[in-house]
Amino acid sequence: MATHGNSGFTLWFTGLSGAGKSTLARAVEQRLRARGRNVEVLDGDEVRTHLSKGLGFSREDRDTNIKRIAFVCKLLTRNGVICISAAISPYREAREWARREIGRFVEVYVKCPLEVCRARDVKGLYRLVDEGKIKNFTGVDDPYEEPERPELVIETDRETPEQSVARIFAKLVELGYLEPDFVEEAVPAGRPGESLAS
Repeated sequence: MATHGNSGFTLWFTGLSGAGKSTLARAVEQRLRARGRNVEVLDGDEVRTHLSKGLGFSREDRDTNIKRIAFVCKLLTRNGVICISAAISPYREAREWARREIGRFVEVYVKCPLEVCRARDVKGLYRLVDEGKIKNFTGVDDPYEEPERPELVIETDRETPEQSVARIFAKLVELGYLEPDFVEEAVPAGRPGESLAS
């Protein structure tokens, strides 16, 4: 196990809309910043508003979006920044391309049943799908290809955000990306899935 110390790496959250990617990304970001680390979050919605404005939701456009995110992650990572990507990134091939490009890459599959994501529906997107106002929506009428070998699987309907964050940091320490003192004692059990947004 190689210890990377203060070197940059990319933490890549993938999963359905409403699974909890953005919530976990921001929680990890806050804890890293509190420890004085340089960290940036690339949220899928924000990227589409700025970096990928004008792209649609065809497979080609989705792949282009992921390649743009990966390019920024690669630049940040090689300059010692911890980069956190929180985007659905539904296609396995595009995620594996990002892994090869970035190098220091930790894939976290934020797994949550579709019915739970629908029930959360913080952004109201599933309602729009049901009303026929959105087409090619991942998990409903467009495929989501589950990761085959992610570094970590987080099941947000079975654990609290605090427990999920603790597991993420434990994995980053195990992989040598963070020092051992980032691991805290086990987080007490709570209500699974509470406070999760996207």
